[in-house]
Amino acid sequence: MTPESRSAYPGEALGLPESGAGSLAPMGRRLAALLIDWLISYGLAALGVTFGLLTQRSLATAVLVVWWVLGVVAVRLFGSTPGQLTLGLGVAAVDGRGPVGVVRLAVRGLLVAMVIPALFTDYDGRGLHDRVTGTAVVRR
Repeated sequence: MTPESRSAYPGEALGLPESGAGSLAPMGRRLAALLIDWLISYGLAALGVTFGLLTQRSLATAVLVVWWVLGVVAVRLFGSTPGQLTLGLGVAAVDGRGPVGVVRLAVRGLLVAMVIPALFTDYDGRGLHDRVTGTAVVRR
């Protein structure tokens, strides 16, 4: 395949299969997984408010911090966030640098939290956050 030619399917240029386990996850399932993770984070942060650990004013920031920590820890330990696990997805390294480490996951989470990098996708459907960190969300 030459740099000028287009892949036959999303993920081919990354060496991923066209379908099944290890293929790129569709956008709808990735967004649904994000929603599940966000709801879990909101629930955990709301518990913090209920038990007096957080104030109502800090709830939005707490949700974001819980979501970020949950994402970094869960993907490092299990290869996917709770939402991704529920929908049969996972985060995989596609750049040949070995397993996805904590630093790459932290950067990936910060870029997703900024929203804008995740909106810029390539032909494979990977957001800028995945391209920068050499990762992809794939089917399990």
